[in-house]
Amino acid sequence: MHDLTPSGLSVPGPSRRTLLRGVGGAAALGAGIPLLSACGGSGSSASDTKTVTLGSNASDAVPKKAFASVYTAFQKQSGITVKVNTKDHNTFQEQINSYLQGTPDDVFNWFAGYRMQFFASKGLASPIDDVWEKIGGNFPEAMKKLSKGADGKYYFVPLTTYPWAIFYRKSVFQQHGYEVPTTWDELVALCKQMKKDGLVPIAFGDKDAWPAMGTFDQINFRLNGYDFHVQLMAGKASWTDAKVKAVFDHWSELLPYHQDGFMGRTWQDAAQTLVSKKAGMYLLGSFVAQQFTNKADLDDLDFFAFPEINSAYGQDTVEAPTDGFMVSKSPKNHDGVVKLLEYLGSPAAEELYLKGDPSVVAASNKASTSAYSALQKKAFEMIGGAKSLTQFMDRDSRPDFTSTVMQPGLQKFLQNPKGVDSLLSSIERQKKTIFAS
Repeated sequence: MHDLTPSGLSVPGPSRRTLLRGVGGAAALGAGIPLLSACGGSGSSASDTKTVTLGSNASDAVPKKAFASVYTAFQKQSGITVKVNTKDHNTFQEQINSYLQGTPDDVFNWFAGYRMQFFASKGLASPIDDVWEKIGGNFPEAMKKLSKGADGKYYFVPLTTYPWAIFYRKSVFQQHGYEVPTTWDELVALCKQMKKDGLVPIAFGDKDAWPAMGTFDQINFRLNGYDFHVQLMAGKASWTDAKVKAVFDHWSELLPYHQDGFMGRTWQDAAQTLVSKKAGMYLLGSFVAQQFTNKADLDDLDFFAFPEINSAYGQDTVEAPTDGFMVSKSPKNHDGVVKLLEYLGSPAAEELYLKGDPSVVAASNKASTSAYSALQKKAFEMIGGAKSLTQFMDRDSRPDFTSTVMQPGLQKFLQNPKGVDSLLSSIERQKKTIFAS
């Protein structure tokens, strides 16, 4: 599932996304068949003070090898063995709830944001404030905020991340004399000019239904701020709120500049129109770089933050899906777990991981960027300088809600923008049912 371009910044689409339709309510958040099991039960080596068990979703070859190098380095440093229990990426997601309710490993791979907070609030994860007393200085404030549960305690150690932004070809902007827009009005004006110049202003493909969620997120937190994004994704704010309607009103203003035929186009196909210089811009995660297989094209790729809409919030929020580690409710080797997480929260561990997997950037702002490409360095700076970080709609909300309600709902809007009022009423009704379960 990992299709990497070592010289650029690319993040694997499938392993980030294919879980969406497979993670329904029962599988992800309710009872499931406990296919996952820990490395060892009581009386096994799992209770050994020299062993920490770790449940891993890193089943793809590249991250699996990169993680192995990190765990080997930790063992040499500490004398503690990390016994890894690797499961298929999607199976891990689908069975995570029953796994955590059974006899899970001491530590497990997971995602920041709502998905982390959900298991923390259910008592299926252990707080790790003691770890953060040691590693807190390695992370910017936005990463610290991202690693806390609703109770204010830390439950997560971030390792890697990547940003969503608007990507473009530097040569295309130079050829036409375009300037990077920093406000909404400038963005709309640039779209109009690109259309006059014969370009597709905004490349777009929503065949797999998730890319549109990224556009919604950007407009929402630029217009209404980070806190409203969090409330809306957590089911606490209403989808019939005038603030949400305003998001769709703004989006409607951009729709004439979106690439036609998006329902039949994958994100990869849309990216090819940017590669071939037929499109002027593309809003996506930095994994778009994996489509730039020619080095000259990749060197020509650049990006900018989604423009300001509301001056009260500026461009202070960045969508940066973040992966890392959590601790199960009753780890057998607590002292070993603390030592492992303190190591995983160090710049050294992140730098070692990135040597084996250059598809992402470090979550720590203390990690060296000397081996980064220009694109990676810019991504790292954008994330490190953000006041707030979001995780993308499917990670900041319940996956059963995003996959069964929001994905088809946003596609309905894109095909019929004038039906937004009834659509939002429908979304709100379904949200109440799902979040009440």
